[in-house]
Amino acid sequence: MGNFVGWPEIAPDQFLPIFVAATLVLLFGVGYAAVITLAKMGFFSKKWMPLGYLFWGLQTLSLYELAVLIHSNHYTTKVLLVTMVAYLFVPHLYFYLVSESEKRYENDHTDSNH
Repeated sequence: MGNFVGWPEIAPDQFLPIFVAATLVLLFGVGYAAVITLAKMGFFSKKWMPLGYLFWGLQTLSLYELAVLIHSNHYTTKVLLVTMVAYLFVPHLYFYLVSESEKRYENDHTDSNH
């Protein structure tokens, strides 16, 4: 089985740290999205939102550590971090779109009944 062109080999002793970093990226990402979205929807108090932002920060650090562990080039690392900044706004955008569509549906629904 040959190596893929441009892919660095991962040393066997680096597998566990890479696996843990990748898992933390996923877990902290889910935690961030869940806490922020549930707080905005009213299932959690807004006091929990800083915990969501803490999850985002930990996710960003885990992603950076993952990029270092897999020997990403500088351009790829910058793209990943810019993506993380964009991900900071995704739950807010999602909640905004859902709430606006609900308002529109309620307005359209009440207008059609009269």
